[in-house]
Amino acid sequence: MSAPTMTTDKAAGPRRPRHRGDVPRPRGGGFAKALRRNLTAHGFLIGAVLCFSFFSWYPMVREFLLAFQKTEGGQTTWAGWSNLTTVFNDPAFWQAWRNTALFTVLALLLGFAVPFLVAVVLNEFRHAQGYLRMLVYLPVMLPPVASVLLFKYLYDPGYGLFNEILGFFGLPAQQWLQDPDTSMLSVVIAATWMNMGGATLIYLAALQGIPGELYEAAELDGAGVLRKIWHVTVPQTRLILSLMLLMQVIATMQVFVEPFLLTGGAGPEGSTTTVVYLIYQYAFNFNNYGAAAALGLVLLVLLAGISAVYVKLSRAEDE
Repeated sequence: MSAPTMTTDKAAGPRRPRHRGDVPRPRGGGFAKALRRNLTAHGFLIGAVLCFSFFSWYPMVREFLLAFQKTEGGQTTWAGWSNLTTVFNDPAFWQAWRNTALFTVLALLLGFAVPFLVAVVLNEFRHAQGYLRMLVYLPVMLPPVASVLLFKYLYDPGYGLFNEILGFFGLPAQQWLQDPDTSMLSVVIAATWMNMGGATLIYLAALQGIPGELYEAAELDGAGVLRKIWHVTVPQTRLILSLMLLMQVIATMQVFVEPFLLTGGAGPEGSTTTVVYLIYQYAFNFNNYGAAAALGLVLLVLLAGISAVYVKLSRAEDE
């Protein structure tokens, strides 16, 4: 029996003892080993790709095809630009875009500024911050229908809480959802309360990443609260603020649940008719799926354009 020999390598150090009768193993099959080792990761990746394919990419392709098709008598034919012509000639089309733009502007004034201010206030608390975060995020955990019905009760002109508060201060009661002048603002208030929790937590996480030395330096320079927010907080959270602005623009332009449940969709004198609600009407009230797909395609192109402008501006700032 031969004694084992110790092999050494100046770079790697001593190796394990090897007997003279050992046969070196082949080094093939590296790809198969890597595939087996990463089988779980590949499985999750394939599942995600399939989900995106069936629930995101396929509906987008199908919508694009439907926008140029027409179905009559069970037969589908190509309609060219007729669906887009029908949509653009509809008087409700321009009203829906005006209402959607108004909702977006009001929602950004409230839904973009209020969560940031709440996050700034929460960031100043040193105790019970976890409880306060849960309290702010609680409306997001509620089912949207339950939240909307709660606000519908609060807006009731007869026994609603909002009119009770106005009456306590000697102010006249309001027809919150029945008045064309206040219906859209009422929808915005409900939507802001329902969705501000997620944005608040994102802003709060960004604020907690700001070095405290910057605030100390600002205090030494005599900066007050507002100057510290403007010169320290806003510049340090500029990237997350711009990203959240884009996401909120995209989300608000697709609003549907709040006006549909609060005002029946159209609202008084069509004051809460949005683009997505008009798509719903084309598809399920008028059975015109081609026009619905055409309007959806217009909305898709507009949102894609806004996203492209955001990406281009972001790259310009990075350079």
